[in-house]
Amino acid sequence: MDLVDLIVEKRFLGQEFLTWLWWKSEERGGSVHVPSRGDALVVFEKHMLLEFGEGDTSEKLICQGLQSELKEARTGLRMAKKLEQARILLTLGALEWNFTLVGSMMEFRNVKLPKIARVDGIQDNAEELEGMILERIYLFEQLVGVINEFFRVFLGVRVSSEWKTELVRIHQWIHNE
Repeated sequence: MDLVDLIVEKRFLGQEFLTWLWWKSEERGGSVHVPSRGDALVVFEKHMLLEFGEGDTSEKLICQGLQSELKEARTGLRMAKKLEQARILLTLGALEWNFTLVGSMMEFRNVKLPKIARVDGIQDNAEELEGMILERIYLFEQLVGVINEFFRVFLGVRVSSEWKTELVRIHQWIHNE
């Protein structure tokens, strides 16, 4: 089995992860526990893409609008569509990221990093410019680290005997308006 086949075969894990994270975010009013960092605010907003089927027979459902209008996405889940990508707002302490996460590839798109202090004339000072670039890299690494921690928690539950109970609760959430 080559890498491409393996990616295609395992893409469901990222889609299940996105659905699980959405459920977790609504379970406690947006607050999701990050094991090494405390609670984070996770809000699924504005844009979701759901898929059903493969190849030529695949269907896509795009849901856009305010958070309250994501009922269409929940309806898509009821119809066995899988959450493929979602726009997420993540707040941890004073830091706030906004990004799109693609489930099948665990790919980050359209990442908006937390605001950093801007210094006038920074382009004239190489050290300050380098510092600003390193800070942006650090903030991106923080985002990836938080999502990886969520994914670790998800995988821990997914491969344990707890998954059956968790799956029942997720199905209840999907089917309740």
